[in-house]
Amino acid sequence: MVCVGGSAGGLDAYTRLLRHLPADMGVAIVIVNHLRTVATHLHEILPRYTEMPVELITEHLLIQPNCVFIIPEQRDLHVLAGQFRLKPISKPRGWPDVITVFLRSLTEHWGGKLIAVIVSGYDGDGAAALCGIREVGGITIAQKLDTAGQPDMPESAIATGCIDFILSPEDIARQIVRIATGAPEEGK
Repeated sequence: MVCVGGSAGGLDAYTRLLRHLPADMGVAIVIVNHLRTVATHLHEILPRYTEMPVELITEHLLIQPNCVFIIPEQRDLHVLAGQFRLKPISKPRGWPDVITVFLRSLTEHWGGKLIAVIVSGYDGDGAAALCGIREVGGITIAQKLDTAGQPDMPESAIATGCIDFILSPEDIARQIVRIATGAPEEGK
């Protein structure tokens, strides 16, 4: 599973990333856009940039490979027994922490390969859970700051010291493919 967390400027990163991911690499892509009150339209926009089906997450939706899943607004997202679980947002005021909540759920309830990606956005949502992702054997990636519309979120992620790669969205896609297929790193 690949969790891509973002916010302001995230749409650009999501589209650049999805354009470079094959539709059959056997990975579930979960986009956790940290919105508190505004309805998301990502499930309507992103199908233009990928051949994978794009679905707005509903309660008990089965996690499947070769699909892109989008968190709905006003919800915290969790995983349990191979399904998505939605709960009322735990932080209704101030900056939401939906990315952190989902990443922590993954560290507790996801047994497969795990990649956490933090892209453009305000605040530092997601950063608090990155070291935990690495502790369970996951891989962490932050968007290269000069490629992010709003560098706060990737900057906060990098500041944790728990980031494995700092890459542009296109290179993030290449790294995901390499990890998913088990190909060796270039130059090794």
